[in-house]
Amino acid sequence: MNRPLLVTACAVAALLPSAAHAQHAMPGMMPGMKMDAPKPKPKAKPKSANTHPVSRSAPRAAAAKADAPSQSVDPHAGHDMPMDTATAPQPEPVARETVDPHAGHAMPMETATGPRMEGQATASPEQPAMDHAAHAMPAGHDMAGMTMLPFDGAYGEGSGTSRNPGNAGQMLGEHLMLGDWGVMLHGYVWGTYTDQGGPRGANMAFVESMAMLSGTRDLGTGARLQLRTMMSLEPLIGKAGYPNLFATGETADGVNPLIDRQHPHDLFMELAARVDVDAGKGSAFLYGGPVAEPALGPSAFMHRASATYEPMAPITHHWFDSTHIAYGVVTAGYAAPRWQIEASAFRGREPDQYRWAIERPSLDSWSVRATWTPSPAWAVQASHGRLKSPEQLEAFRNEARTTASVQYARGGVATLLAYSAKHKLPGRVLSAWLAEVNWGVNRHDTLFARGESVANDELFPDPASPLHDRKFRVGKLEGGYAYRLPLVGPLDLAVGGAVGIYAKPRALDAAYGRFPVSLSLFAKVSLAR
Repeated sequence: MNRPLLVTACAVAALLPSAAHAQHAMPGMMPGMKMDAPKPKPKAKPKSANTHPVSRSAPRAAAAKADAPSQSVDPHAGHDMPMDTATAPQPEPVARETVDPHAGHAMPMETATGPRMEGQATASPEQPAMDHAAHAMPAGHDMAGMTMLPFDGAYGEGSGTSRNPGNAGQMLGEHLMLGDWGVMLHGYVWGTYTDQGGPRGANMAFVESMAMLSGTRDLGTGARLQLRTMMSLEPLIGKAGYPNLFATGETADGVNPLIDRQHPHDLFMELAARVDVDAGKGSAFLYGGPVAEPALGPSAFMHRASATYEPMAPITHHWFDSTHIAYGVVTAGYAAPRWQIEASAFRGREPDQYRWAIERPSLDSWSVRATWTPSPAWAVQASHGRLKSPEQLEAFRNEARTTASVQYARGGVATLLAYSAKHKLPGRVLSAWLAEVNWGVNRHDTLFARGESVANDELFPDPASPLHDRKFRVGKLEGGYAYRLPLVGPLDLAVGGAVGIYAKPRALDAAYGRFPVSLSLFAKVSLAR
């Protein structure tokens, strides 16, 4: 089998459910988490009138033998058992939960935006959590060797080294143990039909896709290794991508820029590794690879709970998270319980039109980012970077990019508010605002919306146009609905649609029409457990 076919086969295989998940996987289990065989359940002792509920322990490691103080848990509080993140530092043993033995299954529950983590509000009857009772462990089951999620689940892992709110959950998908490796499989296939209105709009049916595979293992002496890959078959969409009114960035042929279209992702979206070493109350880490994401901006839109069912990429993509595919990245940082600081060296040039290939890595640009996660509900980041020649068709220009974002997640609601200033060097400063919300009303129904405002000077690339190189502030407001239902095994199906309207100056009426409206319909199949 030649190399392109082999790579494509690996990408498709990562989207398929594991044949062994029923034996080895548990909802909410994180990569790198060790789960030994259950201990025999001791015989019950007679209860006295003042007996407290039976304590269930989750030892940090085999060496941690001393019991820690326990705390009482409401037996109706959702029975959460947060797990250890793959790359976070390992804390000292923490207080163990006490669970009513009559309360049923003590496993993580899944909200519309992800598995429920410690500190997340319990789902109400109006917002019931997803039920995976067929995979839940029996009451009183003692999972020796399983580590608890550090820092009270204050954050979840986003794309690259970014953090999301802990309440938004960890990466969904299949989690299993293969020897010493904790393996995570995640992915989706997303069929969409869109009709973008106005004279410059177009209609098209296309399929987006993404497959992730990561493996994590302990290296001993407080160190952990994580290997990660992410791939997409979106090059099959075509070099020109799909219609997306007011979106700009990159090129289809190396000559003409993409205007009012969203470029497809490359086949290789991530080929990276991360090493964490415990240091003080946190961990020092090193991350990078030939294809990776530098420390710049919030988590990429495909990995934000607030954008779970948004069928289109943001028109502000090249202001916030376009660097999520960078050819050549090295990031060093320090991760503490409630904050993280990091710096990256990476290649500033965005991917070219050859979507199936790996481009030559380099380290000609830099960025720094600070993230604050004060509680499981919040994730706040600020970042700044200097990109060398990011646009292929404007190779003489560099860019200074500054971003700030706030994410909030609680009770089935996930939101994002973000700002970016893109300073073209030489050239003007172009600013952008982005707001997203995803509300899992209940186990089936989800409402979502996205609002954007961006100053763009690339809408008229023809030098002969009187509007060439002029800056226009345009906006988009899109809202939609998704209906979710489980399929076979870990597969999940969501069907829905979204309607988008636009705000623009009158000078653009001739090109875009007075009131363009977009309509998108979709069906998304994903590994969702």
